[in-house]
Amino acid sequence: MDSTKLKQEIQERRRQAQSAPSESMPVEHNMAELRKLQPRYRGLEAGHRACQGCGEALAARLVTEAAGPDVILTNATGCLEVFTTPWPQSAWRLPWIHSLFENSAAIASGVEAALKAQGRKTKVIAQGGDGGTFDIGFQALSGMLERQHNILYVCYDNEAYMNTGIQRSGSTPHAAMTTTSPPGKERMGKRHLKKDLLSIIAAHHIPYAASASVAYPADIRRKVRRAVSIEGPTFLLIHSPCPLGWGIDSEISIEVARLAVQTGLFPVVELERGELTGVMPIRHPRPVADYLKLQNRFKHLFTDDPRAREEREHLQALADHNIEIYQLKGDGMDALDTDGADTVRRGGMVD
Repeated sequence: MDSTKLKQEIQERRRQAQSAPSESMPVEHNMAELRKLQPRYRGLEAGHRACQGCGEALAARLVTEAAGPDVILTNATGCLEVFTTPWPQSAWRLPWIHSLFENSAAIASGVEAALKAQGRKTKVIAQGGDGGTFDIGFQALSGMLERQHNILYVCYDNEAYMNTGIQRSGSTPHAAMTTTSPPGKERMGKRHLKKDLLSIIAAHHIPYAASASVAYPADIRRKVRRAVSIEGPTFLLIHSPCPLGWGIDSEISIEVARLAVQTGLFPVVELERGELTGVMPIRHPRPVADYLKLQNRFKHLFTDDPRAREEREHLQALADHNIEIYQLKGDGMDALDTDGADTVRRGGMVD
């Protein structure tokens, strides 16, 4: 059935339902066809210049789709700013402001204060990568949270300074190779642990903070909708693979992102006022090596160097620790666990 005929049928059934007695049975619709007619808002348009398989581009599109059109965005300097706004073009269909690397949260605070003075309810979303969030922009972010601005801050976490040449950041995992943490005689990649930013954010006792992954779009949409509905500061950390920086083929970005969650290296959780309130359970925990071996940034951990095995064991221990402290191990089948959540499609369809 084509869309015109379906629309006419729907209108006729609505007229019949309105004139029918209240005790009549509900009208049956072709739900698959109805879902195709559902409008989808796109705040980030196609035609931007991101690399193929860019997790950040997908994450930003999902965020803006879920947030809707009544939004103002601020954007720290970084990949997202560069590939979406090559002058004189822009891929954004929302009011969008480019800030410096360090002050996306501060610019958003000013926008939110101005809207409040005008009596407007438009939501402000501040955006940044891990460099502009974990490191350079953290002071402004902490101030925004402490002052209780009504802003959603979204960090697209690709675990390095990708735009400026793949330098290590506070988010870069332990033992990962970057241009400023090369493996060699002194150490096997980055020697420091990834900063536990979500716990630091939660320590501000804000109403809502959560982590998510581009491997689970429905989970991102749900968390964005919840965050924008809350009055006060909220925070969302989205794990976003970078094919160039991670050394992966573009077509496996989602597979790699899913493995980060399934191994426990990237816990998907929710916190309210500093308390853990929800997790995405892991149905079948995968060995950390399954995740590492797909990425060139960890290829030195699969050599004959005796330190390589030690570092792999260290990373496995970190993942096991995450599974334990966040109680991530699932108990049987769950439609919203790591094996089920990515099969839920738009409109509720499940494979």
